[in-house]
Amino acid sequence: MAKNLLIVESPAKAKTIEGYLGKDFLVKSSYGHIRDLVKTDDAIDTDKDFQQKYEVPSDKKAVVSELKKLAKAAETVWLASDEDREGEAISWHLFETLGLKDESTKRIVFHEITKPAILKAIENPRKIDYNLVNAQQARRVLDRLVGFELSPVLWKKVKPSLSAGRVQSVAVRLIVDREREVIRFNAEASFRIVAFFHTGKVKDSFKAELPHRFATEAEAKQFLDDCKTAEFAVKSLETKPAKRAPAAPFTTSTLQQEASRKLGFSVARTMQVAQRLYEAGRITYMRTDSVNLSDTATEAAEKEIRSAYGDRYHKLRKYKTKTSGAQEAHEAIRPTYFSEHSIEGDAAEKRLYDLIWKRAIASQMSEAEFEKTLAKISISTRKEDLSASGEVMKFDGFLKVYFESTDEDQDQTNDEESDNSLLPPLTTGQAVVLKSMNATERFTRPPARYTEAALVKKLEELGIGRPSTYAPTISTIQNRGYVVKEEREGRSRDYRVLTLENAEISAVTKTEITGAEKGKMFPTDIGIVVNDFLVEHFKGIVDFNFTAKVEKEFDEIAHGLTEWTDMLREFYGPFHSEVQNTLENAERANNERELGVDPVSGKPVSVRIGKFGPLVQIGAQDDEEKPRFASLRKGQMIETITFEDAMELFKLPKKVGVFEEKEMTVAIGRFGPYIRHDSSFYSLPKDLDPLDVTEEECIQIIKEKRQKDIEKVIRVFDENPEAQIEQGRWGPFIRFGKQNLKIPKGTEVEQITYEDVLKWAEADAPKGKAKVTAKKATTAKKAPAKKATAAKKTTTTTKATTTKKAASVKASKAK
Repeated sequence: MAKNLLIVESPAKAKTIEGYLGKDFLVKSSYGHIRDLVKTDDAIDTDKDFQQKYEVPSDKKAVVSELKKLAKAAETVWLASDEDREGEAISWHLFETLGLKDESTKRIVFHEITKPAILKAIENPRKIDYNLVNAQQARRVLDRLVGFELSPVLWKKVKPSLSAGRVQSVAVRLIVDREREVIRFNAEASFRIVAFFHTGKVKDSFKAELPHRFATEAEAKQFLDDCKTAEFAVKSLETKPAKRAPAAPFTTSTLQQEASRKLGFSVARTMQVAQRLYEAGRITYMRTDSVNLSDTATEAAEKEIRSAYGDRYHKLRKYKTKTSGAQEAHEAIRPTYFSEHSIEGDAAEKRLYDLIWKRAIASQMSEAEFEKTLAKISISTRKEDLSASGEVMKFDGFLKVYFESTDEDQDQTNDEESDNSLLPPLTTGQAVVLKSMNATERFTRPPARYTEAALVKKLEELGIGRPSTYAPTISTIQNRGYVVKEEREGRSRDYRVLTLENAEISAVTKTEITGAEKGKMFPTDIGIVVNDFLVEHFKGIVDFNFTAKVEKEFDEIAHGLTEWTDMLREFYGPFHSEVQNTLENAERANNERELGVDPVSGKPVSVRIGKFGPLVQIGAQDDEEKPRFASLRKGQMIETITFEDAMELFKLPKKVGVFEEKEMTVAIGRFGPYIRHDSSFYSLPKDLDPLDVTEEECIQIIKEKRQKDIEKVIRVFDENPEAQIEQGRWGPFIRFGKQNLKIPKGTEVEQITYEDVLKWAEADAPKGKAKVTAKKATTAKKAPAKKATAAKKTTTTTKATTTKKAASVKASKAK
């Protein structure tokens, strides 16, 4: 048995580190957290200094048992979880749960998984930092108290099965507030003047613009009229040097933003890929708000820059972290070895590593140098001047490697917006020839909705959350159904273009698509209702300043400046009273809106949230005749839907004809418009409006879907009809019940036996489920269908009853 047991968080990290240490070290993984607060109401005793009750989850019991056994046999146990607060808390949980002794336990930290870093950490061990542990405990306890006490309030006053969280609720508020800004926004039109000139030689062309815009078409036309007979000349020329410096190396936040812009990664995906790169020893620790690089890193970067690009490209830079309350003195995210320009790995790992390498190396490179020229063009018939600018790169510097993106880049239009890359040779007083001049109607834009990356940036600016919380926060608000990330089609809008050419003015009306959104975050109706309820009754919880203040207090606890129980006591007293007061006195959240009166029945038309989502209703609940209901379509909201739009929804479901002696009905469901025919459902393509689709189009859709289904199934196994080989997007695969199994490379589809399917299913299934699945499959024919259904039903009911009972207990305790 090895003398030393070193425990890390992940098996991938364990495998990498094991190669760096000798036979005296055994490296094992805890697979993340090994214990958590119990799920019941007594997890935190608010009367006894917030004492916590922990449990080891069932899926971690085997891990804990093995680690206990190994720790008992080892002379020294090294706790090597991550270097942030959560990592410190994991080390503490390991110390407590494994029953470790202080004298034989050492804590080590490192921000990169390289042999020198690991060996240096072993040479400089320390004890568990209880200030960091307490900061993490304070966060965990506060978030549990907020979630557990607010959720029953939402169940009673808004809708069952809802939940709330401290940081998540603030993130939802940001998205709801932005949506309302967009809804309230009124676009204002103005006319932009752009002229195209040449110097007498057509190839020496350039563009100039009037610095201000005209409010009306009449003013713009008058300007063009005045330019018909005008003479144009270069009034002044100004040339000056300019420099552009590189951005700092990545922090968690800036990596998430740039990976979203450049690679199209979600925040969660960026963190998953970065975690793999870190554990494989490719990059430094990926949860950091520091832009600092170590001396070792800057020396390695200098060596690589001088070697790859030349001495002129290097410039030593030291960056300082501006983020308020930045955590411990970590490094920025960088490659562990600057000499590795690229790595082996999957496509996502290669692309993210490339981004990290370029950003880090560019941060130690020279500025890019430009020569900027600004020319003013006089108009003989007007007092205004047109402006033309050009830019010539004199030295590319860091741009040889990397160019930073911005959110604005994503929304740029392509209509005459780009600048001249460079101006032709011009002299003061020189006459220039007008080729054409346009006055184009342009509209002001509403504030941009948040992308995931922009939301992270905003949270960071407000001091809300920390590097480890951005990704889970954004995932949570989407999983809870408070926010959706999706694409939305724009609507067409007319705009006017006046053109002066050859002393003649022409005017045309053109059409553009406006308001199209891609990968933006929208609040759902339930998200809006929950947000409004929390803002009204728990303003402190969703207040941006309060949430940022709490983060600062966690920082103070981490530095030993504040007692964590005092901080929680100060928060919990007023919060608990607010919960009690809201339960007793608050009105039930009324999300219903009256839209008008149905002209046919004379009954009221309203919109509200129903059991399965937002709906429009004709009639009242207490009417003798049952009210009629229609679900809202994608993009429609309770807050903005009009009476006319609502009445359109009642045209569905609509009978569109008969096929094979069975009726076809078009309707809208949870997943969009569909055709129902003979108890089967067929999705309508996006380009077909369910209100306008014809009988012929529906028949065509049904036939095409049936044909695709026939072509998809290559083979069904006689032993079990649930096992079949299908043609997928990337080639054949096996569908086995709920499992989709890969077919090993080089395997002939015709040669696959049912035994092969069982073997692959068992290998692919989660631990503990494989044998059951295989057994069920083999005995599928013998099992009486009714009995199986009944058993399944019983299990579901029991689970539902238990959940309901637990909810009711929590609600009654909260009272």
